[in-house]
Parts: sequence; structure tokens; C-alpha cells
Amino acid sequence: MCGRYVSARKKQELLEEFQVELDGAADEELRPDYNVAPTKKVYAVLARPVKAADGAADGPPVRQLRVLRWGLVPSWAKDPSIGSRMINARVETVAEKPSFRQAFARRRCLLPADGYYEWQADGSGRGGRKRPFFIRPADGGVMAMAGLYEFWRDRARPADDPEAWLVTCTVITTAAEHEPARIHDRMPMIVPRERWADWLDPDLTVAEEARRLLAPAPPGTFALHPVSDLVNSVRNNGPELIRPV
Repeated sequence: MCGRYVSARKKQELLEEFQVELDGAADEELRPDYNVAPTKKVYAVLARPVKAADGAADGPPVRQLRVLRWGLVPSWAKDPSIGSRMINARVETVAEKPSFRQAFARRRCLLPADGYYEWQADGSGRGGRKRPFFIRPADGGVMAMAGLYEFWRDRARPADDPEAWLVTCTVITTAAEHEPARIHDRMPMIVPRERWADWLDPDLTVAEEARRLLAPAPPGTFALHPVSDLVNSVRNNGPELIRPV
């Protein structure tokens, strides 16, 4: 699974790295976060049409950077609390699960990260100590984690109330291979740069075509090292969390 990650790059870096056409988070800039946890606000890259100011028909999809909440809330959910349990979607079932299949068809996104944390059991059995590791791109680049996003409306509020809408996201995971498999049996699915445009394309609605864009990362993609137990608490946050110990 992926339950904690790092997103420490400045917004301007992400706008340039992902060739974003529209800063959909113009009024909000997130601080560097070395301990991104479920329900926190995160950056997401997605492609959606932009409604014209004069009410004209929507144009073609535009690549945007948005701030979403981590933990997908399906549109049919009675309340948003379900999102805390929807932080990951398994690639093996994402196209069939009721919670994710609509988003997988048309609302795919990229979740930028500098790396993620995973915990390795010490082998002493149930309840034994788990050691945290930081897993990052070996080349120091940004990770583009495959994600989905969804809109949820609070029916207790008017539709034109900005607070009536909640936009949330989830990370797609796959079976771990190569270096990350030493630590855990699951890992985030990474979308290579040459497939970003196709993955974000909302007109690509055939599930099998979308799934073919997701391929395991080749050997040598990731580097990893043990880190301090400080990361275990979401109250701790700072670059010291990713330093090797």
C-alpha cells in the first residue's frame, strides 16, 4: 500500500515539470510536506475542459494543477468520512470496484511525490516492530503516481456554494517488484513521462486501454534507505524525516 509520502517541491517546480497549462491552485500554495498522510491536501495534475466565462461550450481538456484531499469519496457516498479508507486503489480491481470504476474511466490524475514511506516487519511475528524506509526515484526526479479523483457534493448545501463540493483522490497501487519488494508487497503505480498525456486524457474511457498504460517500473528505478521512527507520527514533519539512519 501507500499510506505516507513526501511532496516537498514548490508549486512552480511542479507547474514546469508537468507542463501545466492552468494553475487551478492559483489561490493556494501548499507547504513542503515530508509526512503526507490520508485526508491531507495534496497537489494533483489532471486534464479537464475549462468552462468559458461567457457560458460557451467547454473546450478541449486543459492540463491543470489542483489541490485535492487524499482519500477518495465516491459521488454516491452518504458522507465524506469514507474517504479515510479509500487512500489506495488496487490496479488489479480498480476498473471493477464500484468506488473507483467511474473515476478510472474518466477522472485519472497524477500525484507528484518525491518518494514514499513503507514499513518493513522485523520478522518477530504479529505485533513486532516495523522499521520505516524511504523509497524514492534513484535519479532524484519526481514520481508521478497514478491516481484517480472524484467529486462529492454535500446535498445539505446549495449547488452554487463552493463549500458544497469536495474533490478527493486516491493512489493506485500494484504488486511491488525489484527494490521496493524487499520492504513490502505493494507499491504505488508510477506513470512514466511518455505516458502522462494518455493517462490524463479523459476521452480515453476504455478500461483495458487505460490499464495498458500502467506497467511495472523497471529495475533500478528506485533507491531506498531506513529512516527514523519520527515518521510514525503525523505530527512530525520536516526534511529530517527522510535522512538515512
